[in-house]
Amino acid sequence: MKRKDMLLALLVVIVWGANFTVIKLGLGGVPSMLLVAIRYLLVFFPAVFFIKKPATSWKYIIAYGFTVGVGQFSCLFYAMEIGMPAGLASIIVQLQGFISPFLSALLLKEKLSSKQLIGFAIAALGLVIIGIASTNQGLSTIPTGAFLLTIGAPLFWSVSNIISKSASSEAAKRGEKLDMLALVVWSSLIPPLPMLGLSLLVDTPQLILKALTNLNFMSVFAAFYLAYASTIFGYGVWNHLISKYPMAKVSPISLLVPIFGLLVSQIVLSEHLSMVQWLGVAVILTGLIFSNLPFKKSNPSL
Repeated sequence: MKRKDMLLALLVVIVWGANFTVIKLGLGGVPSMLLVAIRYLLVFFPAVFFIKKPATSWKYIIAYGFTVGVGQFSCLFYAMEIGMPAGLASIIVQLQGFISPFLSALLLKEKLSSKQLIGFAIAALGLVIIGIASTNQGLSTIPTGAFLLTIGAPLFWSVSNIISKSASSEAAKRGEKLDMLALVVWSSLIPPLPMLGLSLLVDTPQLILKALTNLNFMSVFAAFYLAYASTIFGYGVWNHLISKYPMAKVSPISLLVPIFGLLVSQIVLSEHLSMVQWLGVAVILTGLIFSNLPFKKSNPSL
């Protein structure tokens, strides 16, 4: 991966790391499903008037909008609303880093090298270490529904990666380049109505009206951060990288998200990293370095 793209990827994981603290703050004033709907309304409007429809069929736009906006974030936001801790959520969602490469190998015939598989295993160990250390009382204190919904988030995210990769490949076959920012913006037309419908199912109309008429600064900040930093910038860059590099090169970078998530929660929410969590950080970094850095074979002297 080129240095410029690696720096962009690093900036994305920093933004996404802070995302979980922002979600937690936003949910303090707005119900989960409504917050997702507002997020995507802000993404779609007014950007849709300035960004042309991407050079892909509506089936990809609709599928991407449903998998990311409705699937991934309805699972994640509602899980956090009903009891999933933000720190542990940031870790579980990164299962995407392992699911996406294997889905890509299965569906898109991308190859996984032994070096990448070993790197995945090392990073997975670090993820487990952080996960165990991040909950002092164990998973038994977390509602089962919240835990299962959180696992659903990386599944939907992984499928959305395959969709964006497939859309990009199809455009390339026609001699066109798919505008990934346009895909993010136009697919954002899909989530608001389904999310408003889900909001009416899980919340009362009175609660929704009260949340909308009593928006505080933190809720407004959260909505704008989630729309413009996390979605437009984050997923725009992420999809660009996915279209440019093999999935096995890009998706494991998301394993850095929990590291920045824990650091941001330490600064904003006064949560502290334990020595065991720092050990998990070091293990994840080791796995990513091992799987992504090129190792040149030395030529034996004659």
